[in-house]
Formats: sequence, structure tokens, C-alpha cells
Amino acid sequence: MAIHFISDLHLADDTPALNRLFLDTLQAWQGRIDALYILGDLFEYWVGDDDDSPLLETPLAAMRAFAAITPLYVMHGNRDFLLGEGFCQRSGARLLNDPTLIEAHGRRCLLSHGDALCTGDTAYQQFRAVSRNPQWQQAMLARPLAERHAIARQARQQSEMAKRQNGLTEISDVASDAVEALLAEHDWPTLIHGHTHRPAVHRHGESERWVIQDWHGDQGGYLRLDDEGIVSLLLSAA
Repeated sequence: MAIHFISDLHLADDTPALNRLFLDTLQAWQGRIDALYILGDLFEYWVGDDDDSPLLETPLAAMRAFAAITPLYVMHGNRDFLLGEGFCQRSGARLLNDPTLIEAHGRRCLLSHGDALCTGDTAYQQFRAVSRNPQWQQAMLARPLAERHAIARQARQQSEMAKRQNGLTEISDVASDAVEALLAEHDWPTLIHGHTHRPAVHRHGESERWVIQDWHGDQGGYLRLDDEGIVSLLLSAA
């Protein structure tokens, strides 16, 4: 069989086609692949494991059913960095550190969301450092649920406005020196990540860097790893 990698689904209450595509994809892959890795930004935002929003009930139940048969791994993204043990209990998934090195089908693969490699965006890297601090997270999670939702909605609006105004900028892509330093640290494996919304395969010395296709509109993408190698494929809503 094979291992599949997806990233940047950004599921939300206003993405019904993608929500359905995710459910259909889980059903189609359940028991038919060796494992599924979700490398960040599964949700548009995650305000805490205590979130009881109706939107979350169906995908979490589907993930739990999937994970009962097929190993399911999830990595934090820049939108859902507050995923915790409560999420694992609700979804059946296992959380991964960023980065995580795996070996499968004769290949060493280093998995990352990718945002830590966008070192040119100094403002975001400062926020990333703060938001990964356990004390900051504890203080955020102590706020009322409604307040956390309001903060997340405001952050989402600001992000969407910046995208419309600036598009994909150079600083929102990974920095080559950061990529190559990470690859060298782990003895030059294949790097697989998302985050940048720039699906492609790149060469760095003897290594490859695969960027996963983000999900948008009514379609998504994934990487398939098997004994033949890695291939990038598309998914479309019915």
C-alpha cells in the first residue's frame, strides 16, 4: 500500500465543498493505505480542545472512525497550533512534532508544516515564537471560548485582507538557507511540507523538497509515497 500526505485544508463553516471532500477522502482511504499524515492547518483555526462548535463534530467523528483502522497523524500548523491531547482523544489522531523524521518505502522523509522555514517573514516568526510558548497558550486557553473565537475571526480577516492586497510574496515562501540547514541537520532526507501554497518539487543538493498542494474551492491535493517513489495527485469534490 502507500502513505498519503495532505496539508492546508483550512476547513471552516464557509468551506462546505472542502468539508465534504475531506469526509469522502477519509472514507475512500480508510483501510486502503498504510497511514495518513496531515501536516498542519487542517482547520482554518482551532481555539482550543474545548471548542464545542457543531462544525467540528462530523470531521472529528470521521477521523476517529478512520484512525480506528488506519494510523492517522496530525502536525500543528500556523492556524491550528492549539491542538492538544483533547483533540487527539476526539479525533483518534496522534500529534507529531515539527519536524518529524520517518522512514518508509526505502526513503527517509522529514515532515514539517513549513512555516518555521519562512525566515524572511520576521514579523510572523516573532509571533510564532510567542504563540508556541506554553505560558502564552495557557493564558489564551484561559479566555472564554467566545472571546477566543472572536480573536481567531479577526486574525483570519486580517490574513485574508493581506492576501488580497499582496498575493504570494517572497517572504511568505521558505528560505533556501533555512531549508538546507534543516536538511543538513538531518543528513539530507527528502523534505515534505505544506504552508506556502506553492505545490512543486525542488532540488537541494542530493535531496528533494516536496510542497503539498493546498485545498481550496472544491479540490485538494496530496502526496502518495510507495515503493515507486513520491507522486503528487489531485482530489476533486463529486
